[in-house]
Amino acid sequence: MSESELSRAIREAVEALRHLTSSQPLVGVILGTGLGSLPHGFETDTVVPYERIPNFPRSQVESHANELVFGRLGGRPTVVMKGRVHYYEGFSMREVTFPIRVLRGLGAKYLVISSAVGGMDPTLSLGDIVLVADHINLMGDNPLIGPNDETLGPRFPDMSEPYDRSLQEIATQVALEERIALGKGTLVAVAGPNLETRAEYRFLRWCGADVVGMSMVPENLVAIHGGMKVAALAVVTDLCFPDALEPVDVDRILATAAEAAPSLSRLIAGLVARIPQQA
Repeated sequence: MSESELSRAIREAVEALRHLTSSQPLVGVILGTGLGSLPHGFETDTVVPYERIPNFPRSQVESHANELVFGRLGGRPTVVMKGRVHYYEGFSMREVTFPIRVLRGLGAKYLVISSAVGGMDPTLSLGDIVLVADHINLMGDNPLIGPNDETLGPRFPDMSEPYDRSLQEIATQVALEERIALGKGTLVAVAGPNLETRAEYRFLRWCGADVVGMSMVPENLVAIHGGMKVAALAVVTDLCFPDALEPVDVDRILATAAEAAPSLSRLIAGLVARIPQQA
């Protein structure tokens, strides 16, 4: 898909959504695997299945509802993505990040990303929530590769602050007030869909990562490219300690995510409620 085709595809999706909702979101929220519950206190206005949005990709992964939900959260106009597509499903990076382009086209200036991850820091436990402060992209691809459309963002976007410091401060304060344990760390993104070997976990930990996942980073890159401010919250749904590694259990991962979802929901709600009305 060339950049001109990408711009046209974004416009078609945005125009279709304008006919389906009058909402003009300030904030976009992405709900990850097993984290499909709407944030606490969300006031729903319009629900749009992805299949009704031109050019919008749909996930085949369990627990992803494939819906855009428009409404208000903490007094802020917000759109929630209930489900995302992944690179490992066979989608291109531009397809993976297309929804972020659409959210930006609708007017969203902030993006809150959530995801299930594996915990490599030995101080982490199942169900812990980690505030992502930085990332390492080991997916072997980048959604910004190719001709750059200056209407979408700069050729060389700066990544000195991929996760907005002011949003991190807000999330930390909300966690304190809500008595939610909140760690902070670096995410490494890999392509998947397999989980890593013992040697790979040792390498990823050695190179500076605390948690590992198969999403978040492409979405972050495109959001930053488009001038959005980003916060990311990762839920530890499996433990990746090389010397005590156990076979993956998808049902357990989903159950762990579900147990953590209420705390994550309150955290997202409190964060969004304190986002400035003007970016």
